[in-house]
Amino acid sequence: MSTAELGLPVNVPSTALFTDRYELTMLQAALRSGAAHRRSVFEAFTRRLPEGRRYGVVAGTGRVLDAVENFRFDAPVLDFLRREGVVDEPTLEWLAGYRFSGDIWGYPEGEVYFPGSPVLRVEGSFAEAVLLETVVLSILNHDSAIAAAASRMAVAAGGRPLMEMGARRTHELAAVAASRAAYVGGFRTSSNLAAGFRYGIPTVGTSAHAFTLVHDTERDAFTAQVESLGRGTTLLVDTYDVGEAVRAAVEIAGPELGAVRIDSGDLLLLAHRVRQQLDDLGARDTKIVVTSDLDEYAIASLAAAPVDSYGVGTSLVTGSGQPTCSMVYKLVAREDSAGRLVPVAKKSMGGKTSVGGRKWAARRVDADGVAAAEVIGSGEIPSDLADRQLLVPLARAGSIIGREPLDAARLRHIEARASLPLSATQLSRGEPVLPTELL
Repeated sequence: MSTAELGLPVNVPSTALFTDRYELTMLQAALRSGAAHRRSVFEAFTRRLPEGRRYGVVAGTGRVLDAVENFRFDAPVLDFLRREGVVDEPTLEWLAGYRFSGDIWGYPEGEVYFPGSPVLRVEGSFAEAVLLETVVLSILNHDSAIAAAASRMAVAAGGRPLMEMGARRTHELAAVAASRAAYVGGFRTSSNLAAGFRYGIPTVGTSAHAFTLVHDTERDAFTAQVESLGRGTTLLVDTYDVGEAVRAAVEIAGPELGAVRIDSGDLLLLAHRVRQQLDDLGARDTKIVVTSDLDEYAIASLAAAPVDSYGVGTSLVTGSGQPTCSMVYKLVAREDSAGRLVPVAKKSMGGKTSVGGRKWAARRVDADGVAAAEVIGSGEIPSDLADRQLLVPLARAGSIIGREPLDAARLRHIEARASLPLSATQLSRGEPVLPTELL
């Protein structure tokens, strides 16, 4: 299924230069040695979860597939590489015809993962697979970090809606990817119109303090907004005096006022005061939206407050203190001179060792159906785990076969998180909620 078939209006441009120079210099040397054509298996995984996190969230898989499909070296790109002397002419000729023709397997988007989980497995010639390292890691590390933060916030919100509003706190293109990852992790809407246009994420938004300040009075601003957007709009009530603003808001919009938003101050105290005031004024159905530098801990602290929804920006798009998942992309198997696929692995000090071999992954569950362990192996899979395998086909012989609607990934994450032990939802620091078993 293509992006067009999914109803997505924006195609990804060439991703060929979303890479590091050494990918191309390795390619040149491998073409000369003959190793470029050896069948190879690369895996993306993380050796550990970010400090204190109980589980990771796979996000960005759909963007990875777009990036692979659009990894093309067109004439301007080749001219740049030639002009800069990055690689020689034989390598440029090879790049001109580059099309990934291998297979990709991976955890489906929205699934949870743990240390050592082979989140993505890329199989093909060394030449075609090694070029994808940087763009694959760039996407997975960013998007999975955002989705993990979003998931924690969704847990803290306890079912109350979450709005992503972090575009002004990150790179303009990263903001769109962050909106997508946040949606996978449990957010319902975004303020980012590009995210709505590209991925179909529902968008929301009404007004900022500037709208109130540009009018002569707060009442003038509220009147203009209600007359333009209707009584169901959300009025921002903390520009001047919150109590006076709530009173004016209900007088102007009536009890049909959709919501009021609080963006500063003691949110816990103000939420209780505003709820009481709204009820006393007859606006019992008017909702309360809070914003103001929220993270999962601030959201959890408001669990007992009469808050109906949250808007989160800075903390979300920066991974709530963990902006990367530290995933790596390693060669784990390659063809030997006899045509056999043999395991390979880096051996080093300092915790950077890898486990060789083309791996499978499965999740063992207990008698109650609760996840008990992440089991990873490179040999034959035990019969009791055969129907619990996690990797799914994403590309076959170069053709993308794993695209799916974003809502499928979002629903999958809700189900995957629900299958974990209850301690997975604790916000306190701790070890991964599942142990990783190597077979």
